[in-house]
Amino acid sequence: MSLKVGDIITFERTFTTEIVELFTKISGDEGIHHLSPDEQGRLVVQGLLTATLPTKVGGDHNVLARNMNFEFLRPVFTGDTIICEVTIEKYERTENKRTAIDASFSCENHMEKEVLRGDFSGVIL
Repeated sequence: MSLKVGDIITFERTFTTEIVELFTKISGDEGIHHLSPDEQGRLVVQGLLTATLPTKVGGDHNVLARNMNFEFLRPVFTGDTIICEVTIEKYERTENKRTAIDASFSCENHMEKEVLRGDFSGVIL
């Protein structure tokens, strides 16, 4: 899929206890809120695990990220389905024959509350 300015890419992921446990092992982020369920039996999803949602665009389009900015607005819990919308802001050929990309993103939970927003820039390999 070729991208262009103005394109909006949307996808979603539901975070499970198993995903949080695996990320805890990989990242070493062992905050008690990631290990002990709350009164509703949920774990708090690590912020950087939530931040993997907009990075999916990079993986799908071979982006080598140069800058990434995240603003974490509210917690995400296991069982939450997060919908991420990435908007392509810049997509152009550079002098060295690479393609520069800038994008912004917003992630909402299944209750339509924004949980994460930010932007990234990089080059397409």
